[in-house]
Amino acid sequence: MNESQLELSVMELFGQEGYEYINGESLLRQTSDVLLRDDLKAYLLSRYSADSMTETEADSIIMSLVRSSHDPLYDANREMLHKITEGFIFRREDKLKKDLFIRLIDFENPQSNIFKVVNQFEVQGMECLRIPDAVIFINGLPLVVIEFKSATRENATIFNAYEQLTVRYTRDIPDLFKYNAFVVISDGINNKYGSLFAEYDYF
Repeated sequence: MNESQLELSVMELFGQEGYEYINGESLLRQTSDVLLRDDLKAYLLSRYSADSMTETEADSIIMSLVRSSHDPLYDANREMLHKITEGFIFRREDKLKKDLFIRLIDFENPQSNIFKVVNQFEVQGMECLRIPDAVIFINGLPLVVIEFKSATRENATIFNAYEQLTVRYTRDIPDLFKYNAFVVISDGINNKYGSLFAEYDYF
């Protein structure tokens, strides 16, 4: 099984688990944008419809996430994951309305979230274009990045995938990893996952 076949077979497995599969080339987006903004906006407006959240407020929340710095990446990632897991306070457009406590993922009602897996997701960095093999999005947030290598190619190992993610990708497209919960490396036979900032031995 070559790398492309492995990639598509994994996409099929995600589809069986209820994820919507999308080929990255079909997404209408700026390649410098790592969020699926329409998904995040749709989730926010639905989740906080009883609070009459406006489109402007949803856009404001999204922009606050986009504008948060990725430098240094470790600190930015820690701060973003805290927002994702613990939530945060949002001050309303109308100052007479009570502040909202925002949760970017509905952990109590998983079916209320938007699950997507996208392969060949192009990301334009400062100096070059990078194309991670697959990215898992929940409510438009790129939480997991997967890199595949072919088990039939002797010079392409999952350690090479680890280096690609933790060295080249974090250097070239750090914005993608600002939201990252963990990364996965696989050749279809050997599979490992771990924190982007962990040594290979801890995967």
